[in-house]
Amino acid sequence: MRTVFLQLLAAGLIACSVTPALSQTAKPRPTATPPHTEPIPIDVQNPAWDKLVDQYFDDYVFPFHPTRATSVGFHGYDTRLEDFSRKGVEDEIAAVRHMKARFEAFDAKTLTPEQQADRDLVISRCNGRLLELEDIRGWEKNPNGYSGGVTRSAFVIMSRTYAPPEERLKSLIARERQMPHVFDDARKNLKNPPEIYTRVALQQLPGIIGFFQKDVPAAFTAVKDQKLLDEFQKANSEVIDALRNYKTWLETDLLPRSKGDFRIGAENYRKKLLYDEMVDTPIEQLLKIGYDDLHANQKAFEETARKIDPTKTPQQLLDEMGKDSPPPDRLLDTARNLLTGLREFLEQKRIVTMPSQVLPIVEETPPFARALTFASMDTPGPYERVAKEAFFNVTVPEKDWDPKRVAGIMAQFNYNVMVSIVVHEVYPGHYTQFLWVPSAPSKVRKLLGCSSNAEGWAHYSEQMMLEEGYGDSPQAEKALREDKRALRLRLGQLQDALLRNARYIVGIEMHTGKMTFEQGVGFFEKEGYQSRAVGEVETKRGTSDPTYLVYTLGKLEILKLRADYKKMMGDRFSLREFHDSFLKQGYPPVKIVRRALLGDDSPVL
Repeated sequence: MRTVFLQLLAAGLIACSVTPALSQTAKPRPTATPPHTEPIPIDVQNPAWDKLVDQYFDDYVFPFHPTRATSVGFHGYDTRLEDFSRKGVEDEIAAVRHMKARFEAFDAKTLTPEQQADRDLVISRCNGRLLELEDIRGWEKNPNGYSGGVTRSAFVIMSRTYAPPEERLKSLIARERQMPHVFDDARKNLKNPPEIYTRVALQQLPGIIGFFQKDVPAAFTAVKDQKLLDEFQKANSEVIDALRNYKTWLETDLLPRSKGDFRIGAENYRKKLLYDEMVDTPIEQLLKIGYDDLHANQKAFEETARKIDPTKTPQQLLDEMGKDSPPPDRLLDTARNLLTGLREFLEQKRIVTMPSQVLPIVEETPPFARALTFASMDTPGPYERVAKEAFFNVTVPEKDWDPKRVAGIMAQFNYNVMVSIVVHEVYPGHYTQFLWVPSAPSKVRKLLGCSSNAEGWAHYSEQMMLEEGYGDSPQAEKALREDKRALRLRLGQLQDALLRNARYIVGIEMHTGKMTFEQGVGFFEKEGYQSRAVGEVETKRGTSDPTYLVYTLGKLEILKLRADYKKMMGDRFSLREFHDSFLKQGYPPVKIVRRALLGDDSPVL
């Protein structure tokens, strides 16, 4: 509910929740330094393997995905744009098949266990990409992939000050000059998309056009070179015109013939989970696991509500909690105060090693992202060498907003929910995981991962922190001076868990043909304890994000791994040692982490 994950802006370490911010401050800022990684001993180095890994990224990943290169810190691709044409798709398919064959042919016996896991990860990633390009074929079905794609390519250049503004503007101009051709490719590629996809693209386009009209120019106000500004004005105007024409085409041509099916089908769903998350659990078993967790959380939610006040319904309690928020002008200070207390709690309870004492910089969400997110974590890519600050962005209501709109935003920032926001995004969630990723054991682990690990870790953290006693801690008492504080925190955490439970089940059921869109909305309302409006938004997201079960899936995988690791370690088990061992692996599928920690390929669920 809190971080709005807009797929068109997904890039970087945590694809669903990284929203980079612009800093106008000229003075140096403290930056977080990840832990040092010891080099691989010379007797296990493998030059042939290292060369193949470099070729995978240099010959395939970055040339076909230059926006991704920019986001992770490789800026030699900043002037290039993805090739959205049919030929570009065919060329990528050929390149993926070629790289997959080379990794499959590489003698695994010559590799260390970590390198063998990296080999499996690359092959799995290749399989997932082929599934998307050849079978799911979003490039033929999703109009937002084109308008969102060009937006993302601009965003990653303007959002971080990794180079002087003049240099970044030159790169942006080079990309913008290629953008109008993208919509020519879209007109040729799109074949009978689902109606909901076309409608979502149309809903997004006014904001995207406004983004290029207002926010992109605003990011380069420091540039004084008039010739360069004139070049930018011309390129940017052509992008805006192309977007407007695209919108008209969607309305008048594509929408009337958008009769396709958004469902990817049971077999593609199974393969997507296998390739993207390395989960081979049968779908029926996955559903049972999901329903069991849903029912357990429903029971805990109702029991917790009765303990708080048996005379009120759970919804009445949630409504009361929504009104207990800081004034808008104290929102950033509230977030900063929670950061310090949460970090102190982590250290005192020995929950996880913090590689750096540097806090992320708490700032207002930049203007160009305020319509997209309540709160987000901006972490630099693992190979970024200049713009290394981390930003915790919080959307503060605008002064000219009407009171009803302000109240709606602030309800998302009530004190109890703020704790979960900061836990998920910062301590010990995404920011903490970022601090470990640059020191992952290999280039593959730094650059490839999966959502069930990243979002699973952040979602697991929300529950784990309460289980470890944060609600009754002095840090929580200082931040939340209210009666039955721990119970209220637990109620808010459970409502979010139920939202993720509903995503888990609706995603599977809709895409395997067992649930309609309207039934999905109703499931969020009745079983997930969400409002109708939230149900509609979440179900709409599920049509194009079929495996958004990754939050609950990842949390359950981590909980099982923790239990199995604890059983193996016995009296030697330490929660901090477990968390450190988990995070030092990067963010690969949990199957790979299990292999590293347990030494086997036992089931992840």
